[in-house]
Amino acid sequence: MVIRRIEEVATRRLAVKFSGNTDYPARPSHDGPADDAVLTPLSDRDSVRLLDTTLRDGEQMPGVSLTPERKLEIARELDATGVHVIEAGSACTSEGEREGIRRVANAGLDATVTSFARGVQADIDHALDCDVDGVNLVVPASDRHVETKVGSTREDVLTNVEELIAYAKDHGLWVELLGEDGSRADRSYLHRMAETGHDAGADRFCYCDTVGAASPERTFEIVSGLADLGPTGVHTHDDLGFGMANVHAGLRAGADFVHATVNGVGERAGNVALEEVAIALDRCYDVETVELERLYRLARLVSEATGVSLPPNKAVCGANAFAHESGIHTDGTLKDGAMYEPYPPEVVGRERRLVLGKHAGRAGVAAALSEHDVDVDEDELSAIVEHVKDLGDRGKRVTDADLLAIADDVQERDRDRQVELLDLTASSGSGLPTASVRLRVGGEERVASGHGSGPVDAAVTAVREALADENVEFELDSYHVDAITGGTDAVVTVVVELSRGDRTVTVEAAEADITRASVIAMVDALDRLCGDVLESGAEPAPADD
Repeated sequence: MVIRRIEEVATRRLAVKFSGNTDYPARPSHDGPADDAVLTPLSDRDSVRLLDTTLRDGEQMPGVSLTPERKLEIARELDATGVHVIEAGSACTSEGEREGIRRVANAGLDATVTSFARGVQADIDHALDCDVDGVNLVVPASDRHVETKVGSTREDVLTNVEELIAYAKDHGLWVELLGEDGSRADRSYLHRMAETGHDAGADRFCYCDTVGAASPERTFEIVSGLADLGPTGVHTHDDLGFGMANVHAGLRAGADFVHATVNGVGERAGNVALEEVAIALDRCYDVETVELERLYRLARLVSEATGVSLPPNKAVCGANAFAHESGIHTDGTLKDGAMYEPYPPEVVGRERRLVLGKHAGRAGVAAALSEHDVDVDEDELSAIVEHVKDLGDRGKRVTDADLLAIADDVQERDRDRQVELLDLTASSGSGLPTASVRLRVGGEERVASGHGSGPVDAAVTAVREALADENVEFELDSYHVDAITGGTDAVVTVVVELSRGDRTVTVEAAEADITRASVIAMVDALDRLCGDVLESGAEPAPADD
């Protein structure tokens, strides 16, 4: 299950329910500026292709290790997204790595599948053994790498380039030659290397800012010369925060190929993010690369597989990329979706969110209440807004349960719980994790048990079993362990998001035991989400697929 940070009252249908105008301005033409953006020609190139190196350079991020099964899963999603070339790994690493590369290479993908290869024939042989379509042949370009790292000379490196490319082409491989540390190499020597590669039969040359040390100006100067020699790509890192800027400098200079990783994972500060390259090319330059609506799905998959969470403020895929809390922003967004967003969230497979906190305004709170079918008058709305702001001032996240409880209090409504946790036991140890729950459902007690991959999973299964007779259909959309205090008496905070049909509820619970906190949050969410169905005995609405 994909884990997402939950800080919002979920509003999945905001654009439909609360806004009469969500039309985003069309992209302006190349002929001149428009009110909302300026679209300029990127270069004389009519297309840009993307090479994803998440499975190689991304996996070199400390702490990240992908099994062959995970590599194949990510590669399939990359292919479905339309990525042109997938660097599946480095075949020289180990037999386990070669197994992962083989699975990707033999999966029948539309993308070209390659392996990273150092400047030795054995690496090419390992790649051939994996049935890849090509190799990304990396040789030292800067004197630091030529002399200190590999103990060679410039001339010997060029001779080696000729021999290795000829060998790879003789074996039917697509070949990209990469000059490692090219941004710090002597420009004339880097040009000689590119010429040597093209003359030997390489399909393209790649400018590598291996340690993210270059400025956009230097990138433009170097790539301008390389692009005149033949097809050229760019490989950039973000150590100075210039990863994306250097990609665009390279493309403006004539490159037509970009190396990137999903979510920007990679060594040190990471690589340029594939999803950011793709959306920027589309929105600012009208250059199509991949299926944009699959980007968020891809980002979540890679985040889950690598264990690297998405920063909330990250472009395209961060939790806050389409979230609005400020009263002014929320009011404007509800009137016109394009007011405070550069493109519709649906373009990249996202949904707009309203966040409730101390910056919330009347429009946002009213929209959230309407989403839960709660009608309030103006005085009641004012009181609810003040309570929401008070919670925010105290540093508390305002969940759906908080909002609805405030509304109940303001409207002086007594609400009878329909689902309540009475008892919970769970065990894991060395055996199969199991859990049993005792719930009060309406006026009856229900006891059920379940097992799962862990005690929390087992407890969730038990809760589902306890509610089986009611046929209450719901989905556990996300589960997040938000904060843990220090010491042996640590308290864990769990936030869950449950949905039924087009309704969604978020609930937070804090306990010393993570399993208990998880079940309390889930049961409270079910009470809010399905309480009306359980109370009336009506047939519940089916959950969305």
